[in-house]
Amino acid sequence: MARPPATIDALTDQFGPHLNFLPPGGWKGRGEPEKLVKTHCCFCGQQCGIQLKVRNNRVIGFEPWEEFPFNKGKLCPKGIKRYMQDNHPDRLLSPLKRVEGRGFVPIEWEEAYATTIAEIKRVQGKYGNDAVAILSGVSLTNEKSYLVGKFARVALQTKELDYNGRLCMVSAGAGNKKAFGIDRAANYWDDILYADVILCAGTNVAECAPITTDYIWRARDRGAKLIVVDPRITPIARTCDIHLPVRPGTDSALFLGILRILIEENMTDEEFIAAHTTGWAETKASALALSLEEVSRITGVEVADIQAAARMWGEAKTSFLLHARGIEHHTKGVDNVVSCINIVLATGRIGRKGCGYATITGQGNGQGGREHGHKCDQLPGNRDISNPEHRAYISSVWGIPESELPQKGHTAQEIMEMIHAGEIKALISICFNPLVSLPDSNFTREALSKLEHFTTIDFFLSETAHHADIVLAGSLHEEEEGTSTSAEGRVIKINKAVDPPGNAKADTEILLELARRLGRGSFFQYNCSEDIFNELRVASKGGTADYYGITYQRIEDEFGVFWPCPEIGHPGTPRLFEDLKFSTPDQKAHFNAVAYRPSAEEPDDDYPILLTTGRVVSQYLSGTQTRRIGGLVELCPEPYVEIHPSLAADYGIQDKSWMRVESRRGVVVLQAKVVTTIRPDTIFIPYHWPGKRAANNLTIRALDPVSKIPEFKRSCVRIAKADGPEN
Repeated sequence: MARPPATIDALTDQFGPHLNFLPPGGWKGRGEPEKLVKTHCCFCGQQCGIQLKVRNNRVIGFEPWEEFPFNKGKLCPKGIKRYMQDNHPDRLLSPLKRVEGRGFVPIEWEEAYATTIAEIKRVQGKYGNDAVAILSGVSLTNEKSYLVGKFARVALQTKELDYNGRLCMVSAGAGNKKAFGIDRAANYWDDILYADVILCAGTNVAECAPITTDYIWRARDRGAKLIVVDPRITPIARTCDIHLPVRPGTDSALFLGILRILIEENMTDEEFIAAHTTGWAETKASALALSLEEVSRITGVEVADIQAAARMWGEAKTSFLLHARGIEHHTKGVDNVVSCINIVLATGRIGRKGCGYATITGQGNGQGGREHGHKCDQLPGNRDISNPEHRAYISSVWGIPESELPQKGHTAQEIMEMIHAGEIKALISICFNPLVSLPDSNFTREALSKLEHFTTIDFFLSETAHHADIVLAGSLHEEEEGTSTSAEGRVIKINKAVDPPGNAKADTEILLELARRLGRGSFFQYNCSEDIFNELRVASKGGTADYYGITYQRIEDEFGVFWPCPEIGHPGTPRLFEDLKFSTPDQKAHFNAVAYRPSAEEPDDDYPILLTTGRVVSQYLSGTQTRRIGGLVELCPEPYVEIHPSLAADYGIQDKSWMRVESRRGVVVLQAKVVTTIRPDTIFIPYHWPGKRAANNLTIRALDPVSKIPEFKRSCVRIAKADGPEN
C-alpha cells in the first residue's frame, strides 16, 4: 500500500513543534519560466551549452542542454550558478559620475556621453589621437570584439588598443603561428578520446576546465595513460600515471630533455619530419646540447621520471598534448609553447584521429577575441596590422583610406606603463579589470590615478571602475545576441535572454552612440548584431581565421561551426592539417629551436622562495562576477597560501595560521594551507581577489619579448609567520 505524503502538521506532531520548516519569508516559488533560451556559459573558453529559464525579463534558473555536443548537459560549479549574478543588487542600472567627496552619483545618459566625448576631444586635441587608449576584454562576443577594434581605429583613430587576452593566450597564439602559421587548437576535443597518451602541461583542468577533464577520463576509461607537468599535484595530477613536478619557469628545459630522449632512443618519426617540416636540424642540436643531468638540476625533476614520460609518449601510437597558462605566463612563454609543439612534431602526432595538440583557452571568447579586432597588432581574420596587403583589404571593408588606419600600438601592460609615464592621458575600458588582473597592483593603481580622464563600460563597479570618471552601465552576456568561439575553434551562438535592467544599455548600443558622437557614425551603420557578424565574415574572408562561410542560421542548425570555413557550403574544420599541409608560406610545420634561459627573477638570499599563481574551481579571472555569487564564494571565501609542510616548518607556520608573503613589489598576509601536493621550494596563491588580498601585489611586470605576456607564474618572495591579517 502506498504511503501517504507527509504533511507539515504530521511531521510537527511526530518530531515536535520546535522544527522550523519554513525559511524566512516562507516558500516562494519563482514560477514556471516563460521561455527556455539555448545559449552558452559566460565564463571559460569551453563555452558549454546551457538553457536559461526566463520569467518577467529575469533569468530565474537553468536547465541542462543535453543536445549540445561539447558538454552534453554537464556543467561545472561556475556554470551551474552563472545565472545568479543577473539580479545582484550591485548591478549598475544607470551611468555614474565620480564626484569629489561624494563618490559615484547616477547621471543621465546625455551627460555621460557628452562628458566622455568632450574629454576625448580635449585630450586628443591637446596631445594627439594616440593619447587616448582602449583596453578591452575577451568575455565579449565576436561581434563586440570586432566592433571595439573598428571603433578604436576608425572612430577614435588611435593605435593604442589592446585586451585582457594579453594576459591569457598570446604566448600560445605566437607559438602556434611560429609552428603552424595559424592560431587555433589543431584538434577538436573528440580526438582526446582516441589518444593512447595524454600530456597535460601547466593546465589544472579539473578546476579551470572541468568538462575537459571528462574527456580525459573517458580516454582513460579506454586505457589512455596520463602525464601531468605541474609544480603542484592538482586534482587531475592525483589520477595521472606520471607526474613531473617541474620548478616554475623551467618548462622549456624539461621539454628539451624529453625531446633528447626521443632522439637518442629512436622514437622520432623521421619520415614525417623529412616530408612535412623544417628546422629539425637546429631543434635536434638544441635538445642534444643539454644533458639530462642538467635538465634535472634546472627543473627539479628526476632523470628517471623524465625518461619514463618520454618513453610513454614516444612508444604510443596516438597522443594528445594539452597546455595552458602554467607554461605560458612566463618571460619565455613562447619558448615553452614551441618546445611542446616540437615534441608533437618530432613524433608526427598531428592531423589525424587521436593525434593532436591544443591550447586550453582560459577566457570565454579568448579564441574569437584574438582573431577579429582588439589586439594591438591584429586586424580581423587574424591578419597582421603591419602587413600592407592586410591593411589594404580591411581598409576597403571599412571604407577608409589605408593611410587613415593606425599602425601597431602597444600591449596591455605597455599601455599601463605609458599611462604611468604620462604618455597616455585618457582611457576607455570595457570588460577588463586591470587593477586585479595586471601584475604589480600598486603600480597599476598609481597609473590609473594619473589619468586625466577615464571612462569604463561595465555591468558591475569593478575595482578598476572605482578609478573612473564616468561609468557607462553596460550589458551582461545574456543581454545581447552574438557569437563566441570556443577553445576547440567552434563558433557558437549567444542568444539574448533578457533586456538590460533599469537604465542600463547594451554594450553595442553604447559603442555605436560614441562613434556617432565622434562624427564617425557613417562607418557604423548596423541595425543588429547579425549585421556586425556579416561584416566580420567579409573582413575575415581570406584570412587564417576565415569565418566567411559561417552564418547565424548555420550555427543554430549545426550546433556551431568550426573555422576555417571559407564558403557557405564548406563543412567547417574540426581537425586541422589532415592533409599535412600547414598554414605557413611553405605549407610545412616549423620546428623552433629553443635554448633554455633563466626567468626574469631568480631566487636569492633576500627572496629565496618561488611564488606561482592560478585559479580555483569556484572563481573566474578577477572575480568581478563570481565573487558576487554566494554559492561560489562559500566554496572558497578567501585566498590562501599553499605551502609544503617542510617549508612551513622552517618558518614555524602551521595550517590555517597567518603568514606574510613579500616580494620586491608588495606584501600580502593570508592564511596558510599546508599541503604535501606542492614543491617544497614553491608557494601558490589564487589570484581572484583584490586589494590587500591580491596575489598580483607580488607579481613582476616582466614580459615575454615576443608575446608581451606578463610572468604571472614565477616571482621570488620571502615569507614569515604573521599574527593576523593586515588592517
